[in-house]
Amino acid sequence: MLEALVCPETQGPLTWDAERQELISKAAGLAYPVRGGIPIMLVDEARRLDP
Repeated sequence: MLEALVCPETQGPLTWDAERQELISKAAGLAYPVRGGIPIMLVDEARRLDP
């Protein structure tokens, strides 16, 4: 399923961080949470990654 998801900000690929339960967009510097098995693909809900 991960292959079908892209970052809503950049349309780029995402990687899975199992420890934090987040989908990571390196290009956008954002981490999208996954709650109850559902990815929350909203920029407003994403966490900014440290530079």
